[in-house]
Amino acid sequence: MNTSFKSSMQKPLTGIKGLKQNWKSDLISGFLVFLIALPLCLGIAMASGFPPVSGIFSAIIGGLLVSFIGGSQLTIKGPAAGLIVIALGAVEELGKGDMLLGYKYTLAVIVFAGILQVIFGLLKSGILGDFFPSAAVRGMLAAIGIIIASKQIHTLMGVKPEGNEPLELITEIPHSFSQLNPEIFIIGIASLLVLFILPLFKNKYIKMIPAPLIVLFVAIPLGRIFDLEHQHTYLFLDNNEYTIGPKYLVTLPENLFSAVSLPDFTQLFSTTSIKYILMFALVGSLESLLSTKAIDTLDPYKRKSNLNRDLSAVGIGNIISGFIGGLPMISEIVRSSANINNGGKTYWANFFHGLFLLIFVAFFPDLLHQIPLAALAAMLIYTGYRLASPNEFYKTYKIGWEQLVIFLVTIIVTLTTDLLIGIVAGIFMKLVMHFINGLPLKYAFKPMFSVRKQDDETFIVDVYHSAVFTNYIKLKRSLDSLPKKKTIIIDFSGAYLIDHTVMENIHHYQHDYNLEGGRFILQGLDKYKKFSSHELAARKKSKKNL
Repeated sequence: MNTSFKSSMQKPLTGIKGLKQNWKSDLISGFLVFLIALPLCLGIAMASGFPPVSGIFSAIIGGLLVSFIGGSQLTIKGPAAGLIVIALGAVEELGKGDMLLGYKYTLAVIVFAGILQVIFGLLKSGILGDFFPSAAVRGMLAAIGIIIASKQIHTLMGVKPEGNEPLELITEIPHSFSQLNPEIFIIGIASLLVLFILPLFKNKYIKMIPAPLIVLFVAIPLGRIFDLEHQHTYLFLDNNEYTIGPKYLVTLPENLFSAVSLPDFTQLFSTTSIKYILMFALVGSLESLLSTKAIDTLDPYKRKSNLNRDLSAVGIGNIISGFIGGLPMISEIVRSSANINNGGKTYWANFFHGLFLLIFVAFFPDLLHQIPLAALAAMLIYTGYRLASPNEFYKTYKIGWEQLVIFLVTIIVTLTTDLLIGIVAGIFMKLVMHFINGLPLKYAFKPMFSVRKQDDETFIVDVYHSAVFTNYIKLKRSLDSLPKKKTIIIDFSGAYLIDHTVMENIHHYQHDYNLEGGRFILQGLDKYKKFSSHELAARKKSKKNL
């Protein structure tokens, strides 16, 4: 019997029956994900201008509550590095120098953004994950990675930078390097080396150990050796005097309940608040949808998430998180991937990850206080590097030079303005590319296609004029309305231009439809000239084929 067919037939049970059936595998996976999530939640919170425990609040709610109302079996809900830039921007802009006040105003923004996400889900907006151009999304994530790394590299060196903007922080790196605190830098660079070197080992047992856990095993003892718990000065090789102390360690309240903070709604309808409500709701929803779709492709049981229900569930989680002082949450890709790799089978793994976080913060806060901030900075720098690695630039270029242009425009505009303007600039550049390639304005947002039934088992979809990201959603909805386990032939012979985003989405659609027992066939692509050798490159008809 075909293995994939067999695995799709033997899906794990859910609910209480699923707990009885899979408690051991979900408990183990939940514990291992907890070990990864613990330091990341702390680091993301501090980088966002929030109290450290706020990241853990978000993950606890994502695990203990959203697990049961979400539409996904394997995603782990919690704070994500991708929202650091928005959260910190909101705290700084709304607080106008008062970080505590800015934090409380931002909590109100998170609550309202959560309400918007619930509405998005109810309006079945999950399909919007198919709208945004792939290159613009990758550019947005790369820009986020650069911004995170540019901020955290100063923390890794034990230096407080003067600038706040990404480009200012990047130009300040040489100055911070000349002023670095040696012992803090040793902790930070040792942590960073662990994160970069550990993946190079091929041993399966080493690969089973979460890298963030190894970082803590290295960083906490170094912090004890350097006596970070007590304020003191020391001399280093250059005989200069340096100061270290508890300010270089994670600071937590004495008990969990004292950390609860209520939002301040007095600035909720200011222009700045509205801007950040939209950014949290749109970027958070987009990241969550893309992560959930990506995890679905990794699910060994080939289950499909209910994206609209999951989006509403994340929104409910964000409403509650904002009300108690927590960060916004999404379906997080790294922890969700770790959940699959560690054998998680149902949403109970997410529940257990939240439960372990609650137990640890409630009963072992002193141990969290031993974590050096430089170690958390190293984890975030590594996360930023993965989002904006040279390989991301190369992969985008391989798809097509026009994709690289969109990718770079999104990065540059985001670094010089903000995320919302950056993603809009990426979308605009994509449209400009289409118009240059001959797309008529009247077909930019209006798909032209027809659906005809050839026989009881076969449906033919004829696409005309163009298939681009701005008009794909209506085509997707039409495909979704066709019955499953039939033969669908989508014929592009009558079209002129197909962009990369549509090629990528159609490729995924074909994979999913075939997996469910149907046949999804693409026709007419041989008449197009591809923009690159990549399988999913954009393509248009040469004049002789028109």
